[in-house]
Amino acid sequence: MLEFEDQPCCPVSRRWASKPSEEASGNPETPEDEKNYEDLGSPVTKKMRLEPGIPDGVAHCQSLDNQESGPVPPTVSSSDVPTQELATVTGRAPSGAKVVDVYRTGAKCVPGEAGDSGKPGAAYHQVGLLRVKPGRGDRTRSMSCSDKLARWNVLGCQGALLMHLLEEPLYLSAVVIGRCPYSQEAMRRALTGRCQNVSALPKGFGVQEVTIQQSGLLFEQSRGAVQAKRADSPGRLVPCGAAISWSAVPEQPLDVTANGFPQGTTRKAIRCLQARSQISKVELFRSFQKLLSSISEDKWPDSLRAQKLETYHEYKEAASTYQEAWSALRKQAFGSWIRNPPDYHQFK
Repeated sequence: MLEFEDQPCCPVSRRWASKPSEEASGNPETPEDEKNYEDLGSPVTKKMRLEPGIPDGVAHCQSLDNQESGPVPPTVSSSDVPTQELATVTGRAPSGAKVVDVYRTGAKCVPGEAGDSGKPGAAYHQVGLLRVKPGRGDRTRSMSCSDKLARWNVLGCQGALLMHLLEEPLYLSAVVIGRCPYSQEAMRRALTGRCQNVSALPKGFGVQEVTIQQSGLLFEQSRGAVQAKRADSPGRLVPCGAAISWSAVPEQPLDVTANGFPQGTTRKAIRCLQARSQISKVELFRSFQKLLSSISEDKWPDSLRAQKLETYHEYKEAASTYQEAWSALRKQAFGSWIRNPPDYHQFK
């Protein structure tokens, strides 16, 4: 999005889902880009091994004498994809052009973690640490995407509430990454490797061997794709505050928000019920309560009948097997995971 634009993002179209657009990518596999790949060995860009310092799930390559990014040629790859030697280091080229480290993530280490070394080159980051999502302004309490996926790979995607009604967790069978600079090794370390030695989990829970693949499809709204299309446009590119959540349900399958509120919410209506996203904790709890009301109490599981439950926090804590698994995961792998104060969950 450009700062002077009124709309948070371009309209969503079905064409993108059914017909991946090469136009959005700026046709990244042109002969000129092939030349850029060959230039990776030039004095401006120094190749280093990927393993030491690439943040989990992140990979970039950039030659700054022409200020263009050289993406990894996309393929639909399995776990056999070799590690790419694509890191750059800080320094100066013979021409005097400054070469900047591009293997960086804005995600900050959570309090209690060892922290990054800050050394130049591929050793800047320490891999395997818990991080919070990057962003401007106050630091968020939201954990990074790779951390959440790693947690789901042990506890399941269903959360504590639905665990009351399920015999076993619901796990992802595969994770597919769109076309972007990519490291199979970093992805596997981020999603499964960190939890590989977690043990003593309740029955039904376990560390899953999820399939990780990369697709040749480019996300039309990615930063790189937008930059390619807007190369000659005025204005500075800034992150978009809009989000679209889709679910396969007949009622309200789309949840479109802007800066955390349903699109179209006015400043006066921010504190109204209509200003809640359908995937907020409050609304998800309402949906769970509605589901329970449709079931006769004598058919409720023991975890819900053993005691009188009122608040969101109480319902979550009553899912004993889930909480036992989460406790084991924190003790063995994710001890610094940021948890919201209990007061945040004391709603009914």
